[in-house]
Amino acid sequence: MAFGFAPKTRLDTVPSLTRTLDLDEWQESAVPLLGNPREVVKELCNRHLPSPGSAVVAVFDPDGRACASASFTQRATRTDGWEHRNAILANLRRVIPHDLRLRTPVRTAVLLVCRDGTPGWTEADGAWMWGLRDACTLHGLRCGAYVSLTRSGWQVLGDGRGGRTPHSGSWAERASGNGTLRSPVGAPEGVRRQVAR
Repeated sequence: MAFGFAPKTRLDTVPSLTRTLDLDEWQESAVPLLGNPREVVKELCNRHLPSPGSAVVAVFDPDGRACASASFTQRATRTDGWEHRNAILANLRRVIPHDLRLRTPVRTAVLLVCRDGTPGWTEADGAWMWGLRDACTLHGLRCGAYVSLTRSGWQVLGDGRGGRTPHSGSWAERASGNGTLRSPVGAPEGVRRQVAR
């Protein structure tokens, strides 16, 4: 019997897996289209006031109404879908119960990521897409659209729809325009109001 350190195996030398989806894989996954993406983006931006480095996950009923949403920040250096999946899932669990008992998902989760850089697909977007898809599976939801919000505007990646406003600096412009900054209204408050009725 020998004691000491085991020699490195081939698996130890391979860099850790980066869980990501490229744009073709995302398009092939048949993500349901947003009925009115501009209104969805406006609503999420007004509710959460995202800034670069933050993300908003929202859950929509079959009729297209947002029933829950949460915003959170993630370190910009993270490009592994596993870590994004964990962040998305933790926030979904915080704002809405899972639908795992249903045979087929009826509610849809949408992710809006506010970031610096170009409006097109990036490797970081691919990691977020992987994270969204996996989190939806684990929470019993349909995987919905992925929206990137940059200085240039917003873009639903995979279906080509986008616009110039709102953009990643919209909330700051609004604050400097009238001198007041509205505090964000989170989904838990909306859910509490709905439950209280």
